[in-house]
Amino acid sequence: MDASMTELIRRRVADAAFEAIRLAELELPGDYLAALKNARSLESRDVAQREYENIFENLSDAKRLSVSICQDTGMHIFYVTVPEGFPMTRAISDGIRDGVIRATKEIPLRPNAVDPLTRKNSGDNVGVGAPAVHISIGDKFTVTAMPKGGGSENMSRMYMLLPSQTGDIKKIVTQTVLEAGGRPCPPLVLGIGIGGTFDSAPALAKEALLLPLDNMDEFEREICDSVNRLGIGPMGLGGDTTCIAVKVKKAHCHTASLPLAVNIQCWVNRHATVEVDTEGMFP
Repeated sequence: MDASMTELIRRRVADAAFEAIRLAELELPGDYLAALKNARSLESRDVAQREYENIFENLSDAKRLSVSICQDTGMHIFYVTVPEGFPMTRAISDGIRDGVIRATKEIPLRPNAVDPLTRKNSGDNVGVGAPAVHISIGDKFTVTAMPKGGGSENMSRMYMLLPSQTGDIKKIVTQTVLEAGGRPCPPLVLGIGIGGTFDSAPALAKEALLLPLDNMDEFEREICDSVNRLGIGPMGLGGDTTCIAVKVKKAHCHTASLPLAVNIQCWVNRHATVEVDTEGMFP
């Protein structure tokens, strides 16, 4: 691949990454917004209703003023799909970094990326391993931005269970949310990864947060109902809905293992997908 093509890919990916971040920071996905409105309509407690009023006023102001929904604009995670046969070039990850740096300046974003030991802030949301970029084969060349806030991420958990504990998964997830309380800013979306290995279960849990929320299977619904019986409610002040939805992703695991990861997402369930302009990239 010649230098001009590499530069074209990098520039187009940077543009897509910037736009995906902008959309994710300023607007909630349609399926989640509908689920959030439904939770508000079903809420029976006055204090919870007032919290929903605050949430929707915040969303309205963010859209009107073109500012981020939350002051914690998150650590930046990207899921990129490329068509079969497209070169897996470094220009893709470089373009993502360029898009994050631009977004930090122009949207703007709070600089959140720090060295884990010295705590020195990079100032532009990029650094060693940041942003995280996951690339897979897909039908189209797309960039999905998923900004993840620190409060909800801190309450997420990974467990290595015994195979005999399959029946305990609902109880363990519920206990995880109980211990988190109001700290991850409910109402929540729970991404759950079951199976795989120690490293892949959390990845499954995070990817599960990108799944459509307009339907849950019986297992997901059982967990969601169990969590909602806790009564933690919006912002931890009590209410009928602590969890908007539960989404599960599974992978085959070792016969001796049962990895379980719970990735908690706050009420700002942000993500957006933008298709990369591929004109001139393919023969």
